[in-house]
Amino acid sequence: MKPSQKFHRGFLRPRYWLTWFGVSVLFLLVQLPYPLLHKFGIWMGRTSMRFMKRRVSIARRNLELCFPDMDKEQLERRIVGNFESLGMGLIETGMAWFWSDHRVKRWFKVNGLHNLQAAQADGRGALIIGVHFMSLELGGRAMGLCQPMMAMYRPHNNKFMEWVQTKGRMRSNKAMINRRDLRGMVQALKQGEAVWFAPDQDYGAKGSVFAPLFAVPEAATTSGTWMLARMANPALITVVLIRNEDDSSYELVIQPELKNYPIESEQQAAEYMNRVIEREIMRAPNQYMWLHRRFKTRPSGASSLY
Repeated sequence: MKPSQKFHRGFLRPRYWLTWFGVSVLFLLVQLPYPLLHKFGIWMGRTSMRFMKRRVSIARRNLELCFPDMDKEQLERRIVGNFESLGMGLIETGMAWFWSDHRVKRWFKVNGLHNLQAAQADGRGALIIGVHFMSLELGGRAMGLCQPMMAMYRPHNNKFMEWVQTKGRMRSNKAMINRRDLRGMVQALKQGEAVWFAPDQDYGAKGSVFAPLFAVPEAATTSGTWMLARMANPALITVVLIRNEDDSSYELVIQPELKNYPIESEQQAAEYMNRVIEREIMRAPNQYMWLHRRFKTRPSGASSLY
């Protein structure tokens, strides 16, 4: 369940030298004062649009599908804002992995920790519902500083990068659970742990149902939340980290336990969760990962949306 944090001598091989270089540059970069990091992140995000035209196209298509009534000027501003957040997301990843606890705490405030504490007062497990904001890595670090948790993740193909991200994520949290390890997640929840899970992406047709998301009537939506709720009966708590509009700090928002989750119906559960995801995305829509092909999986016989 917990990936190895042991350093292997094989990581010194030439095949990993480019990764070493990138990680070293990120480590050195995030030693700069935050105001400079913010300016650099915004510049880097805007500049990346020149080289990531396919991702720009995907973000534009996602926004067109979700907000068909949005005027073109507003849509283009949102795309630019989204790539600015992408640049900041890289900086925030370095902050999450390499900053000291003291420095991280200085830049965020918590709103609603009592909601999680109340939900777990009797030792009940909590399924932490997250969404893929660009500040995701920093959000995990911030949440761990409030209450260490476990998290669902996908192993990295690069073994050295897997070691780096695991070491960074474990600075303030308990364990990482492979997203395919349903048994491990259920066991952790039954033992009263808080486990982070993000049901907002397209994970393919297997284990998914189609439910409305914004203006898209049929979005492939994972049934993982519903399965975990049925098997472990956890409290469902949404948690997101928002970069404040004045760019001066972050806010970790922990909502009260979700009520009236339709556990008796897989379809209704997916529709319910997508409404929750919509609400969380609209807290800071420019900061959401619109670059992901959220609607790539289509019902049988339906044409591609991309």
